[in-house]
Amino acid sequence: MKETRFNIGMNTLKQIDGLHGEEVYNTIQEISPAIADLLVELFGDIYTRPNLDFKERELITLASLLTLGGCEAQLKVHTNAALNVGIAPEQIVEVCTHCIPYAGFPRVLNALFTVKAVFEERNIL
Repeated sequence: MKETRFNIGMNTLKQIDGLHGEEVYNTIQEISPAIADLLVELFGDIYTRPNLDFKERELITLASLLTLGGCEAQLKVHTNAALNVGIAPEQIVEVCTHCIPYAGFPRVLNALFTVKAVFEERNIL
């Protein structure tokens, strides 16, 4: 039986984000099932592409969310995901440091507060 885009996406989401990804999906599902399904399908499409592994994808995602600003909820999910795929806490902090000249201190500080909250929840600090 051929896997659907949704099944591939959901399996990938669970593998990377664990419960946090499912919580995001369930929350969005309550508001808009179509957007929730699209999110899962797109996640699978992007995260299962060749040439980058999950660690590299999460580092890029962290930098992107930090640089955009205003994405603290997604940054929280992806900080957890980064830890889940084996990125060290020090590397996450280094992504923040590296983004200072590109995003500025205010965005980096906002990101660090989000990262700190995740670290505290996971007893890393």
